[in-house]
Amino acid sequence: MAVSSILLGQVWRLQATGDNWLVTKVYSEVFATYAVLRKVGGGENDVRRVKVDKTNEGEGLPGFIFTQDADAF
Repeated sequence: MAVSSILLGQVWRLQATGDNWLVTKVYSEVFATYAVLRKVGGGENDVRRVKVDKTNEGEGLPGFIFTQDADAF
C-alpha cells in the first residue's frame, strides 16, 4: 500500500500478525530511506527499522498496510 510520503505518527499494520506499529522516525541514508517503527502497546524491544519502498504511486513499507486507509481503523 502506497502513501504520498511516510510521516511521523502514522500507524501501519503488520500483515503477518495484524499488530499495529507507529512510525517514530524517518531518515535517509546514502541511497535509501528508512522508517523506525515501534509496536503499539509493545515494550522497548518491539522496534523495527524498515526500508521505505518508493514507487511511482508513492511510498510504502514492505509487509505493512497503512491503517488509515483500512476499513477497520
